[in-house]
Amino acid sequence: MTVTPAGAPTEKPGTPGGGGDGPPPRKGGGARAGSASPRARAVRRFRRNRLAVAGTAVLGAVILASLLAPLIAGHPNAVDLDAVREGPSGAHWFGTDTSGRDVFARTLHAGRVSLLVGLAAALGAVVVGTLFGSVSGLLGGVVDNVIMRIADIVMSFPTVVVILVLAGIVGPSVTVLIVAIGLTQWPVAGRVVRGVTLSLRDREYIQAAEASGANAWWLIRKHVVPAALAPVTVTGTLAVAQAIMLETTASFLGLGVRPPQASWGNMLNDAQNLTLIQTMPWLWIPPGVAIAVTVLAVNFVGDGLRDAVTPGGRT
Repeated sequence: MTVTPAGAPTEKPGTPGGGGDGPPPRKGGGARAGSASPRARAVRRFRRNRLAVAGTAVLGAVILASLLAPLIAGHPNAVDLDAVREGPSGAHWFGTDTSGRDVFARTLHAGRVSLLVGLAAALGAVVVGTLFGSVSGLLGGVVDNVIMRIADIVMSFPTVVVILVLAGIVGPSVTVLIVAIGLTQWPVAGRVVRGVTLSLRDREYIQAAEASGANAWWLIRKHVVPAALAPVTVTGTLAVAQAIMLETTASFLGLGVRPPQASWGNMLNDAQNLTLIQTMPWLWIPPGVAIAVTVLAVNFVGDGLRDAVTPGGRT
């Protein structure tokens, strides 16, 4: 700013209010687009993934139908002796089984059990894996080697064999399925969290926190868990599909959910007779389609989350 002889202030050329040419104004929205948070960018990438959005919608519909099963359909074990082995009809949309039970009602109620096992087992695996992975990465040395060798041993055991052993000791149940699947699937999440922790361990703020006396649990809670949340969410989502498939396999083999409680796996077990497969396809098609659709939907959601939260995700 200069001062004229009369003492009146005069703006410099090129400044706002002056006579010169100032910088061109920014186009509206440019600043907001450039300053979008990582979470907003991840959500935008996820919403552009059509398979992920479709998977979310289908999975939401499956969960909603399972939760509302008592309102949508009747009791899964209600027997209609006048409609034994009846095909699909207006009274029984998916037909009835060899005992006269409504297949539609059993399919919806079975979804509650299969989804419960999938979600609970995946959550347990993620929690245990996050704990062991973060401790392994932070402490390193002997602790890291011991935990990783334990993870290798756990991964070498087939989950179905573990279910077989536990079911032989305490009997088949939903709890046995959840515990067995959670205990055998945690190394996947553990390795993911360990990798994140190793990438953080040499950061200056981590070293400063350690120098100030912060313990490992504080570091895990304040730094490791927030940093690992995105990749662990992806791992956990994919673990749900794996757990549903394992529950189906175990129940089909008679190691999982006990009849008369319905699950998709033991509904397939009821139709394993070759004659029933050929003459009563409505016994196995509904649970088979439900398994395929649910697992595909979960995998689509997991793939969409992975692409959204990783730098190489589709844009």
